[in-house]
Amino acid sequence: MDSDMIMLELNEKMDKAIETLEKRFTTVRAGRANPSSLDGIMVEYYGSMTPLKQLATISVPEARQLLIKPFDKGCLKGIEKAILASNLGYNPGNDGETIRIVIPELTEERRRELVKQVKALAEETKVAIRNIRREALEDLEKQEMSEDVEKQLEKEVQDVVNEYNKKVETKLKEKEQELLTV
Repeated sequence: MDSDMIMLELNEKMDKAIETLEKRFTTVRAGRANPSSLDGIMVEYYGSMTPLKQLATISVPEARQLLIKPFDKGCLKGIEKAILASNLGYNPGNDGETIRIVIPELTEERRRELVKQVKALAEETKVAIRNIRREALEDLEKQEMSEDVEKQLEKEVQDVVNEYNKKVETKLKEKEQELLTV
């Protein structure tokens, strides 16, 4: 693998790290209804764990309300149980056909907890970026090249790392702002 391929792979992996961070940020709720906040919920359905979004349509009829309409009404209880077990702080209301979740206003304390959560997610992404950098530098060391060229490429790798760390910081600030806005 030549140095151009290593740099290309470095950028691709870092883009994926940022993408993953964005996806994980959407699961942290900010007082508004967001169907993706339910993405991680697994429901026991006929003996196997199934993602909630494969069992029902999830819509947002109002700004602070989620409506879950299962394709099979037989799994209503399982969906309700899974939501309660998810520790999202949601209290589902089951009317026999659908489940409604009214998103409670976030307390100041809960907002601070969520900010800590997103900071931890951002830190995990930075660790992933450092690991990607380490792999790229190891790949570069395996190449036959002069010391000057190697130093230049190491500097380029570090510049890319710095750029992506700035992106993580920007996304973190945006999410913090969203969480702390009442």
